[in-house]
Order: sequence, then C-alpha cells, then structure tokens
Amino acid sequence: MGATQSSIQRPSPLPAMSKMSVPLEVLEEIFLNLPPEQVVRICRLVCRQWKDIADSQSLWKDRCRREGYHLHDTSKVPKDWRLFYFMCKKRRNLLKNPQAEDQMTGWQLLDNNGDQWKVEPVMVAHPNESVQKNFVTSFDICRKSQLIDLEMEGYNASFMDHLQPHIKISDWYAPRTDCGCQYKIHVELLNQKKKPIKIFSPKEIYFEQWNDGKWNQITHVFQNYGPGVRYIRFVHGGQDTQFWAGWYGIRLTDSCVEICPAMDT
Repeated sequence: MGATQSSIQRPSPLPAMSKMSVPLEVLEEIFLNLPPEQVVRICRLVCRQWKDIADSQSLWKDRCRREGYHLHDTSKVPKDWRLFYFMCKKRRNLLKNPQAEDQMTGWQLLDNNGDQWKVEPVMVAHPNESVQKNFVTSFDICRKSQLIDLEMEGYNASFMDHLQPHIKISDWYAPRTDCGCQYKIHVELLNQKKKPIKIFSPKEIYFEQWNDGKWNQITHVFQNYGPGVRYIRFVHGGQDTQFWAGWYGIRLTDSCVEICPAMDT
C-alpha cells in the first residue's frame, strides 16, 4: 500500500541565509585569495553582507599590503583603498620600447636628420641596471614620438574624466663627454580630436663639451587637468651642438608615461 502524503519524510529546508553563517573573518580571507575582478564583479552581487565586505576599505587596504602596494608618503592616506589598489595593479609604462631593445620599433620619427637616429650600448652605466641600450641623436635635429591611446590602454573616458588620475612623465638623457649637445622634451595631453588640453614643454637643456657624461632624469606630473583627456603625445630628441659627423648628440633611454594613484607620485 503506498505511503500517504502525510507519512512521507521530506528533508527539512535549510535555514534562511545559512550560507551567510560563515564567520566574517573567514569570508574576508576567501575574498583576499580570489582574483580581485571576481570580488568586484561577482561576489559583491551575491547579497548585502558580501557587498559590504567587498566594498570595505579594510579588505582593499589589506590586499594592498599583501601585494606590496605601499604608500610613498604614509601621511597621505587614500580615501578609496579599492581604487588605489586597482590603479597600482594596472600601473605600467605606457610607452613601447622605451629602452631601445627593439631598435626604433614603436616610435614615430618626426625628424631624422644628420646621420639619423641610431641605437647603441650605453656608454655610462645607467642607474637602472636593466638599461643596456640608448637612442642616439646626430649633428642635426632628431626627434621621435609616441601617441598613447588611453582607451586602448584600458583607461576609459569615464575613468579619466571623473577620477583624473595623476599622469607621470619621466625621461633619462645623457651627453657624451667629448661633445656638446642639446636635449628637448615635449608632452601633451590631448582631447578626442587630438587637440592639446595641457602641455609640458620645458626649455631646451644644453651640455658643454667635456662634461661628466652622466645620466640625468627629468620628471613631471600632470594634475587637475580637467575632463576630456583621451591621448598622450610624448616627443623628445635633440642633437649635438658641434656638428660632428656620426652620433655625438644627446642619448635617450628608459622614457616612461604612467597613470598613477594620486597618493603615489
């Protein structure tokens, strides 16, 4: 005889929200060991508790600590540790082939005069030991450039307009000891139509003959530049000032353009 409906044993339902019974510190540890994109795009959508953990400043501060993203100035604390984390994680040199390892690949030659651009081993050791080559100018003006498309590099219009992260520029240049030379850098932040919004263009730097030949670094940080930045144009170059045949002009290498957290420039 079949069992009646009342005699059928059914498994008791799980208590409501039982999946949330995991201790808070255990959930935080799980989140810290998941890919960060998964925490933001998936975990925080599960329920309010998971969202609160995924959005907590302590979670992202701890993640920064574990992954080695430290503040240069501990007196300046980020308002948003999650933003600070992702900007640190994404931070990289946006210039291609900055150390001349692949000859002139990635660079547009605006001026290629005299005996033209050349790549040579460094004559004087660079502070960055990984730098073994440099670009060398000749006896007439040599300039080269790169145009960085921020959208293509993962920095969309909304991100650039609302957050306006710092944009850090740096360049290394050195003369020969036996010949005078000239160095010039020009960097522009451009809008969608490639019109300048902000410009960094210091005066030319000159070296006399019989100088020390050491490497010099120039840096600049674009801040509070307003909305609309979509491209960065980086241009540098120079020449020797004694018009000697060959490659006696300014030497360039390890150029860098970075999108930085405001606390880390």
